Amino acid sequence: MNPPYTVSHKILALTSLISEKIGEIKSARLIKYPLDLRKRNQIKTIQSSLEIEGNSLTVEQITDLINHKRVLGKKKDITEVKNALKVYSMTDTLDVYKLDSLCKAHEVLMTGLVDEPGKLRTTSVGIARGDNITHVAPPGKLVPSLMNELFDYLRKEKDLALIKSCVFHYELEFIHPFVDGNGRIGRLWQSMILKEYSPIFEFLPIETLIKERQQDYYGVLASSDKQGNSTGFIEFMLEIIDLTLEDLLFEQNLTPTNRERMDVFRSIVGERHFSRKDYLRHNKDISTATASRDLKMAVDRGILKKTGEKRLTKYYFRIS
Repeated sequence: MNPPYTVSHKILALTSLISEKIGEIKSARLIKYPLDLRKRNQIKTIQSSLEIEGNSLTVEQITDLINHKRVLGKKKDITEVKNALKVYSMTDTLDVYKLDSLCKAHEVLMTGLVDEPGKLRTTSVGIARGDNITHVAPPGKLVPSLMNELFDYLRKEKDLALIKSCVFHYELEFIHPFVDGNGRIGRLWQSMILKEYSPIFEFLPIETLIKERQQDYYGVLASSDKQGNSTGFIEFMLEIIDLTLEDLLFEQNLTPTNRERMDVFRSIVGERHFSRKDYLRHNKDISTATASRDLKMAVDRGILKKTGEKRLTKYYFRIS
């Protein structure tokens, strides 16, 4: 049984906008971030996701922890950050479509913070905001079957990955499968689903915008609970994703190098032969002379093999 939600006009409009921005980012070759930008964005992601849960460490303090410097702070806060750094470093080893991987990630994330990290809860829980109980989660005995159904939806349903990532995030918060740590694991897993959809999302700090709209985030979770479907939450998260992509396009003015242009073109053309005209057709913002230099440099570096002369010249990528 699929989770309840409606594909509203707003959802359709936002998915279209997001798809357009992804296309712009790909055409601008912004997929491969500089290493320092990747590190900064990952630190911002971790800091924001943990701050939502009450962690007090700053971006600067997390950077110091990474650089093995002494950091003054609560033991719990430091443990949370160290665990988060570890789990974000191992995401490539996790299978986003398997419950076992989710439990493994939760185990790493919550070790030293809860009694049974990585174990699905068996007791009843209520979620409180201040003095009020805002959500009573399903009974513990239903959690395994509900989570298996949710992963079945993730694996089998033909919905857009953008929508599925939001649905999964909401349903995980609704089920509340763990005693604690559900918010941070839900945000991590949505990011992993998005990364499966496009590598663009690997280092985008979506959590930073969630933190800036934290009250709205909790508000839309609560209102979706009352309405009995995740439509409002999907709309909210798609807005966040759209704004994050917009920030990348308008704030990160990255000029790709000839190597970056060649790397991206290789991912498109694969092992097929191509001409300079083919290369220019993809790289519309460079001159013919620049295209010729790119191709010559790649041949000189042994990345490309050249055949033929003048108009009959063809290139293909050497197999690594």
